[in-house]
Amino acid sequence: MKNPPTAATRATGVSGTIHHSPTLKLPALLLSGIVYYTLLAVIALTAIPYGAVEPWWRALFECLVFVFAALTIVARLLERDGNPRVYLPALFFPVLALIAFALIQTVPWSHLSIAGIGINQTLSADPFTTWQFVVQLFALFLIASLLLIHTTTTRRLRVLVEVIIAVGMGSAIFGLWRQASQHKAGFVLPHLAPGFGYGQFINANHFAYLMEMALGLALGIVIFRGVTGKRLVLYLLAALPMWLALVLANSRGGILSMLCQIAFLASLFISQKRGADENSQTETGAAAPGKLLRAPSLMLRAAMIATLLLGAIVTVVFVGGDPLSGRMGSVSVELDPKTADSYTLRPNIWRATWELIKDHPIAGAGFGGYWIAITKYHRGSGEVTPQEAHNDYLELLASGGLIGLAIGTWLAVVFIRVARRQTHGKNSYLRAAKVGALAGIVAVAIHSLVDFGLHITINAVVFTALLAIVIISDSGLKDEVHAVESRHGI
Repeated sequence: MKNPPTAATRATGVSGTIHHSPTLKLPALLLSGIVYYTLLAVIALTAIPYGAVEPWWRALFECLVFVFAALTIVARLLERDGNPRVYLPALFFPVLALIAFALIQTVPWSHLSIAGIGINQTLSADPFTTWQFVVQLFALFLIASLLLIHTTTTRRLRVLVEVIIAVGMGSAIFGLWRQASQHKAGFVLPHLAPGFGYGQFINANHFAYLMEMALGLALGIVIFRGVTGKRLVLYLLAALPMWLALVLANSRGGILSMLCQIAFLASLFISQKRGADENSQTETGAAAPGKLLRAPSLMLRAAMIATLLLGAIVTVVFVGGDPLSGRMGSVSVELDPKTADSYTLRPNIWRATWELIKDHPIAGAGFGGYWIAITKYHRGSGEVTPQEAHNDYLELLASGGLIGLAIGTWLAVVFIRVARRQTHGKNSYLRAAKVGALAGIVAVAIHSLVDFGLHITINAVVFTALLAIVIISDSGLKDEVHAVESRHGI
């Protein structure tokens, strides 16, 4: 008989059998290792060509993901005692619902004939781009599944985390190098022009997304003692160029998100410390001394938060310099209605998006169809038409209507519930990695109020990896598999 799901499985929606089987055959182990490490290598390479914004690289990446999924199925079939029952994480269900809804948006519901040309009417303003959205989202779904299936040991988890940090650090160093030495168009990559974008990204805001996620992951592991000794120093050294590059990129949304990220980590640290103090007092019965130390302890915690935030602000002001001051000073200009109507600025785009939402309140204009649907409502100069809403929450509502918003809310609620259960565990590295991943996710959630960085392939992939790290259960990392892998060098 098959073993029923454990309490931890019911909490996360994940069965231990989806992660591993202690009786794997050697071919299955080898294939699993090949798929996992090749997938991580492809993720790292995805950051190089402008963050994989070009259609050819995005299509190649998606094809490779489908190949990895097929090889994973083969590896599962090679298991000696493979269990056909698979318990999906609860977070997967709203994602699958969103994919199904996007497919429905492409189904023709009527047929028109204009000037002898037949036109199928769909919920989506552009069914082709909606199909592209479905393929991209399904590829991200598969990446999350592959990471959950193949992250079977702490060592593999460490490699995943360090690949993300290495991608962030490498991008940051390249950005600093480019800023210091670029004088003409074309810098390693042909489309990189002086004064535009940062690092390998054509848009500095998209670069900031990657920095926020990688930096949050590194800081979370350092602050919550996931590593010690030389590795702690390496993580701190990796965080330094990411911090500097994020400030020098002059992304206002990125800087605000970084400050919120630090406040989030500080609040979690204080909360954890308070819980540890209360548990210690309960176990020792030292309630009275605890009361005596409460006031100084609160002062110390307040000083810690102030020091972290002050350090961030000082870095922003003295390292960012005049370009950052100019960027911050332009906020009032952009918010002026006359200026917004003359150019393609965020307030103008948001007003046009709201008009689009009011005309398509239930099912939206179709995922991926925003770029063509917004042309009816945008009242700028006409020289430039927005391709995105510069606010992912508004774009979700514009693309999916109330149905899309409901699915997005479902996803957020499920994730918060899973995250609250998964941030406590015996594996110190996994626990610290989860906190760091949450810090990166929080920064992205804040930055997405004013930008659309998750539309870039590498950012979407790293964000998916952070979600997978949060979902991974403590019981999913098995010592017996680690022992087998160590013997065979997997």
